[in-house]
Amino acid sequence: MGNLAVAIVAVTPFEQNCTLMWDDETMAGVVIDPGGDVEKIITAISETGMKPDAIWITHGHIDHVGGAMELKEKLGVDIIGPHLDDKQLCDGIEQQAQMFGVEGSVRNMVPDRWLEEGEILEFAGHSFDVLHCPGHAPGHVVFINAMLKFAHVGDVLFNKSVGRTDLPGGNHADLIASIKNKLLPLGDDFNFICGHGPGGTFGEERRENPFLK
Repeated sequence: MGNLAVAIVAVTPFEQNCTLMWDDETMAGVVIDPGGDVEKIITAISETGMKPDAIWITHGHIDHVGGAMELKEKLGVDIIGPHLDDKQLCDGIEQQAQMFGVEGSVRNMVPDRWLEEGEILEFAGHSFDVLHCPGHAPGHVVFINAMLKFAHVGDVLFNKSVGRTDLPGGNHADLIASIKNKLLPLGDDFNFICGHGPGGTFGEERRENPFLK
């Protein structure tokens, strides 16, 4: 097992962080949340030399899954996640596209398997615990690498902000509970990548995030 390498590809007008993660020895890895601009993602995969084993999904909003079905077909890999509570969102991607005025190549998403809290995902010896963190979306999941103190939190937590809860299925109390009860207790020294913008550490967010006061 080599080191964990990470690259972010900002996609679509939503500027969503599609994340490539791979092992720098075997080059095996995963694509997290391919929201669109599939050709751009494939170019980045080819430039890094990584070999995707799977597509991991944090939640069923269009800016995170808009390109998932097309990328699955081009790479020949499975889509894993999110939690089953996001089935309604995943079934309605084309409807979301109309709502945001971004119709086109997006398709409703059918994962090869749903995820549940407590499952462990891995590639090339890198293990990630799955946490179910509802609030921004009912079936939102987060990927935690305890050994490296590293998390991919999707749209649950942002640098000095939190996920919006005004979309269908959103719940602000659930979101804050997910952050305070599941993420922050992991430790101040955890680094995170999020779905939009720069990441940070759980410690900085615990101390400085106005939404968590």
